Amino acid sequence: MFAIRKYCLFKVLIVGLLSLGFSTIALAKNHDPLKVAFVYVGPTGDAGWTYAHDEARKYMVEQLGEKVKTTYVENVAEGADAERVITELARAGNKLIFTTSFGYMNPTLKVAKKFPDVKFEHASGYKRSKNVGTYFDRVYQGRYLTGMVAGLMTKSNLLGYVGSFPIPEVIRGINAFTLGARAVNPKAEVKVVWVSSWYDPGKESEAANTMINMGVDVVTQHTDSPGPINAAEKKGVYAVGYHSDMAVYGPKAHLTATEHNWGPLYTAKAQAVLDGTWKSEDVWGGLSDNALDLAPYNKAVPKHVRAIVDQSKSLIAEGKLHPFVGPIKDQSGEIKVPKGQRMSDSEMLGMKWYVEGVQGKLPK
Repeated sequence: MFAIRKYCLFKVLIVGLLSLGFSTIALAKNHDPLKVAFVYVGPTGDAGWTYAHDEARKYMVEQLGEKVKTTYVENVAEGADAERVITELARAGNKLIFTTSFGYMNPTLKVAKKFPDVKFEHASGYKRSKNVGTYFDRVYQGRYLTGMVAGLMTKSNLLGYVGSFPIPEVIRGINAFTLGARAVNPKAEVKVVWVSSWYDPGKESEAANTMINMGVDVVTQHTDSPGPINAAEKKGVYAVGYHSDMAVYGPKAHLTATEHNWGPLYTAKAQAVLDGTWKSEDVWGGLSDNALDLAPYNKAVPKHVRAIVDQSKSLIAEGKLHPFVGPIKDQSGEIKVPKGQRMSDSEMLGMKWYVEGVQGKLPK
């Protein structure tokens, strides 16, 4: 009888230890950090688009600490190379992957089908699936405001815009900048030079110089390097940055910039995956959501200019002013948005025409 009791006690002890062991393993597994990966189209030191995303990655790490472990791959070309990189990151155990360029849209969707347990977030795209969400900021709001700054600071009434690719996102930015400029200066005109690249400091500088030589006295861009800012500084004209505060690259030229603020969004998305509450959705935040902001003004910007722009900034944030409210005409003078009407999100996302005030033809 004693032997039987001793055996039973031993069995209970073993079962208890095994249960404790399995619980410890499960607990350890639950405390493993969430692996989060980022795919960048340019270098993290570009001072522009990729820099802004990587600063947001660092912000997320600061907020979530040991709950996350991040990695990134920079200078990833859009297309087949992107699909390869995204696949490798998914195979490496990353459970949340941010693909941060428009041209990564289809590669992201393709890889997502093969890894249904991985969550993907694609910046600036419009295609989603069960495990692919999309996000962007209403950067056209900042474009409109910086257009106002440029329109009030120009003396030649000729503004320059270095464009990357003629996709709706970029066209929308050009149009918002032009509308902002003409809201305070109806004589303002905008020249556009396309460089067919997101990041090419040489081409960007050359494009800016070309326009400056044609009489442009304020330059802005939808490209990722500070090349246009450098060019403006050397030529003694003004510039408006994009993606981040680029003042260090043109202390005298740089008037302000539209800045992205991806950090809170990245933190929220990672926390949602950790909590098991992540869902595929389209996020399009604006000034009211602190998704973007304007960089500090150059001391050359007069107080009255700051006051005008700041007032408009507040009105946009409060929903009382919208950059794309009619009447808005295209280059031919045709009414595209009737008086009092506001363009819908879908209309803005599909924009393929120039507003009145933009010089030149839109590339096909």
